Amino acid sequence: MYAGLSLFPMTDFRFILASQSPRRRQLLALLGYPFEVVVPNVDEDVHLDAGPATYVLRTAQQKAEAVARLRLLADTTLHPIIIAADTTVALDGAILGKPADADEARRMLLGLRGRAHDVHTGVCVVDAAGGREVAAVHSTVVTMRDYSAAQIDAYVATGDPLDKAGAYAIQHAGFSPVAALDGCYLTVVGLSLCGLIALLRELGVPCRASRAALLAAHDGYPCPLFEHIQDDCL
Repeated sequence: MYAGLSLFPMTDFRFILASQSPRRRQLLALLGYPFEVVVPNVDEDVHLDAGPATYVLRTAQQKAEAVARLRLLADTTLHPIIIAADTTVALDGAILGKPADADEARRMLLGLRGRAHDVHTGVCVVDAAGGREVAAVHSTVVTMRDYSAAQIDAYVATGDPLDKAGAYAIQHAGFSPVAALDGCYLTVVGLSLCGLIALLRELGVPCRASRAALLAAHDGYPCPLFEHIQDDCL
């Protein structure tokens, strides 16, 4: 299955997620690898002058490389694989980050209402022992439904928008902000598992994920990346 690649025994790996996002922790757990979380100390605004897709790619690389430089492993029998990601919402090419307060969240949601926008998630994987790095950007076009001002107020009152790029979570059952999407649902959540599996494959890391679990994680939305990696999974 991995012709030309050197596979490592699974017991040799030490997977590290360079993110404090609870959503990414939940998603990464579906891949079947034990992992730990190390939050990098980086300035995530340093690449804001780049375009949205370049911004998330460089930020993900910055996070992964920062953790790799920590040299956390005293036990050299383990093989550290560091995974980092960054997500942004872009409306008409302008980056929408996390809202500073409830008023900004309302403005963002009003601006997105009934319109299509782009969500970009950059993913970077560093093989710290081998000195290799792979990275990619996954992009999805999201069309929001025509929610009311009262629905915006109710959603903002939950506090959920305040730690979300673009001030919304696609998976929020109470608000259900999305009418349609073109691309990977998990890119919008914050980490495309199918894209990550493809990057791990480049490094010779075998997939332990269940195809059924991957499909369920996409919440009924078809994923254009799934067909390229499904045969690698259990």
